[in-house]
Amino acid sequence: MTGKAVIFEAMPTGDAQRIWDGGPDAYGNPPERAVSDGSGLPCRHCLQMIADGKPYLIIAYRPFASITPYAETGPVFLHADPCQRAESSGDLPQSLDSPSYLVRGYSDDQRIVYGTGSVVARVDVSRYAGALFANPAVAFVDVRSASNNCFQCRILADEQMDIIPGQAARTGIKPGAQISVPYRHKAQST
Repeated sequence: MTGKAVIFEAMPTGDAQRIWDGGPDAYGNPPERAVSDGSGLPCRHCLQMIADGKPYLIIAYRPFASITPYAETGPVFLHADPCQRAESSGDLPQSLDSPSYLVRGYSDDQRIVYGTGSVVARVDVSRYAGALFANPAVAFVDVRSASNNCFQCRILADEQMDIIPGQAARTGIKPGAQISVPYRHKAQST
């Protein structure tokens, strides 16, 4: 199975900053606070593990622009104090250290593209995601926990770092505008 090169995208800074500034999570609740025991808690913003003894937040997160039947919401972890957003990269993030992940394609209108979801070995995540982009219906790919279905990160084909031509007219997004979902560019959201 061959495919395109991929880019891993962390949670947009705007989404994390709203929580750090005291805003509610996707369900309207304040974040839960806890202290890491060092047992593999991945921060979705910096894509690093939260170190033992460090405070972190647990929030309900929905990485989609609108609420639809396909807009999955689930628990994710964030460092309690602001951290630097992981740079967009073709390298598998350090935070993806489980043996396998659920990897699934979504359409431009943020709906699951049926037949794309599969539990994939960690070492094959990039290859499998790249192959999904051969399907023209796949606009982006989400990586989720294979055991708990928690959102881990988003993957784009490398040429998708800018707003797709024609998408601006359909969504009302002006070219060059900063958006947080779906992750379409390197700029951080506001």
